[in-house]
Amino acid sequence: MNPNVEQALQTTLKNWNAMSASRGDEQEAVADQFQSSFYLFIDAVREWVYKLEPRPQTIDELLDMDMMQEILDVLPAPLHLNFETEVELIMDNVVRIDDDKYD
Repeated sequence: MNPNVEQALQTTLKNWNAMSASRGDEQEAVADQFQSSFYLFIDAVREWVYKLEPRPQTIDELLDMDMMQEILDVLPAPLHLNFETEVELIMDNVVRIDDDKYD
């Protein structure tokens, strides 16, 4: 796996686990930290995709790649749809600005 993507993925997973275990007053801060790490992870995936030669032509081609399958294997199931949505935007060359990202 690409080292930048792997590092960002590990941070996202750590923050997901922290968010899942958080209670009370800390929930909002932990959720914000997770959200931030998720989009840094997506940015790392975007950079990796944009450097691929040849670049996949469809989302299915991209999702069938070994690294993407590795990501989906470790990414919690509730995040699969968000991840696939972001991958679709990557394939469409759309970059979200902060206001457009999920709350």
